[in-house]
Amino acid sequence: MTEDGEQPPVWYYVVGGVLALWSAIGCYFCYMQFIHGPDAMGPATDYDRALYASMPAWYNYVFALAVIAGLLGAVGLLTRTPAVKILFIVSLVAAVIQFGYLFAATDVIAHKGAMTVLPFPIVIVAIGAASVWFAGLAKRNEWLR
Repeated sequence: MTEDGEQPPVWYYVVGGVLALWSAIGCYFCYMQFIHGPDAMGPATDYDRALYASMPAWYNYVFALAVIAGLLGAVGLLTRTPAVKILFIVSLVAAVIQFGYLFAATDVIAHKGAMTVLPFPIVIVAIGAASVWFAGLAKRNEWLR
């Protein structure tokens, strides 16, 4: 073991790189939502426009918090920063708040159907939970400085 802990295996950096890419893509889509609103993913329907208009002002900021904290956590993995777990927890909590509000306070599931709107948010939350777990693994193995 070195002064900075054990040197992580190569796959650790691969996972960190994939998480950084995933989070950078999330940041891009967040930026697009801030700029283009409901048209961020292509031409929006009247329902999409009404849904977006009904969202509280904080909604986009929670999205931004989720993706920025996730990106900082992923970069932190690559630089072996000890604060990665808290960053991934913040990202996960923000994503759960964002999607929880969307599904609990709107009729999006009833309007579009569960199989249309639930799969991708489930994947996002699962990756967030896996990121928290991976940060814990990195800490236990002393891969963080």
